[in-house]
Parts: sequence; structure tokens; C-alpha cells
Amino acid sequence: MYYTHAQPQVPRTSRIMTVSGNGKVVANASYVQLQIEVTTQGESVQQAQHQNASSMNRVIHALLALSIPRENIQTAAYTITPIYDYVEGKQMFKGYEVVNAITVKIPDTNLVGAVIDTAVENGANQISSIQFKIEHADEYYQQALSLALHNAQMKAKTIAQTMHLSVQPQPIEIIEENDHAPVLYKSMAMADSSMTTPIEQGQLTISAAVRVTFQY
Repeated sequence: MYYTHAQPQVPRTSRIMTVSGNGKVVANASYVQLQIEVTTQGESVQQAQHQNASSMNRVIHALLALSIPRENIQTAAYTITPIYDYVEGKQMFKGYEVVNAITVKIPDTNLVGAVIDTAVENGANQISSIQFKIEHADEYYQQALSLALHNAQMKAKTIAQTMHLSVQPQPIEIIEENDHAPVLYKSMAMADSSMTTPIEQGQLTISAAVRVTFQY
């Protein structure tokens, strides 16, 4: 009688490959959001408030005259702060400072310079932020995400072909990696007092990044 010794089959070890993918979509801004502030000072709260209200009312009416819808103008902050001076090391009460800040959504991005100039001419004394934004930004992000996934697949395919690996076509894990807030390529230009304030709109880039794991 003959006996044969069967060699145990060693199961094939599953191995993984992880690649990153990136995608970008460039778009023009749909609208601009400004924060416009009026700061006034007075010996009394009432004096500072009255001056502030008068200036801010002029600013708002001037913006409405530029065809900015009233619903696009919203109060962002209103503060009253006591002011002190120091004379020979002693704290001396000087009065009060009132700050009224509004946010303004400008649907026509070409009007930004005119809005800034108009606001300043009517009493605004600070523009604290200029943000270029996109309506329905998530649609652009979905496009960038698709590009990022294709980018990851191409990387995995290239590695597999180069290393002679047999990679499973379907990934076993996909992880989104980034915050997809739009990033502006260009920022505000410096103002020239002899003409309308020039604003460089630039373009917004929406990015997506993924980490994808394949089995081989």
C-alpha cells in the first residue's frame, strides 16, 4: 500500500494598495459678499449712536439706489464700547465708540468697486471682508470629486501595470479627505482714488481629494 503526503495549500494572502486622487474644477464667482462698517465716536452714547445711525442710513439708501435688493443687506454686528486715554499713567474716560457692520450680497460682481466707493462716500469707514462665492457650489464639488476618483483609479492602474500586479477593479475603501470650500485664485486689487476701486474677480477653484484602497 502506498501513502501519499498531501502538501497543505497555503491560502493566498490578500494585499492592498492605497493611492490618493485629486480633482479640481475652476468656476467664476456668482456673487460677492462684503462687510461694510460705520464707526463713530462721541462723548456720550447717544451722540455716537446718532452719528452712526445717520451715516449708516445714508450708506444703506445709497446701496439701494445701486439696485442692491434690500433683502441682500443684513446687520452683521452692532457694538458700543467705552474709550479711554492714558494721561501721565492715569486712565481717563474719553467717550464711546459705536460700530455698526452690515453684510451686503452683490449679485453683479462687476458692481463691487462701485458699491465700495458708494459706501465710503456716504459714511462707511471700513470694508472688513470681500468674499467671492458660487451659487450651487456643491454641483462643482461633485465634478471635482469624480475627477479625483478617476485620478486615483489611473494611479492604481499605472502602478499595477508597472509592477505586473493583478489589481481588483473595484476599490475596497474610499475616503474623502478635504474640506471643499472654494479657494480664490486672485484677491482684491489696491484702490486708486482717481477712479472706481478696481476689484480683480479672478476665478474660484473647487477641489476634492480622496484616498482609495484596492486589493491585489
